[in-house]
Amino acid sequence: MGQFANADDTLSLEDQIKSLGDDELLDFWEETQHLLKLMNSEEPISDERVHPEYERLILQELQVRSCRGELR
Repeated sequence: MGQFANADDTLSLEDQIKSLGDDELLDFWEETQHLLKLMNSEEPISDERVHPEYERLILQELQVRSCRGELR
């Protein structure tokens, strides 16, 4: 299960993503995609847009886990 990061914690987004389990990481990615679509519902989402930092970090972590054979 995911953990809440207090404001006092100094964990970076990257460290928080690394601490998630596989299912939690994929759920987080799915939720962020849904929120992004909701926030941009008034304007069309272009494929040319720069993806937010969290997406790059999530994909990077999934690639690392895949290379290590850690993904189910």
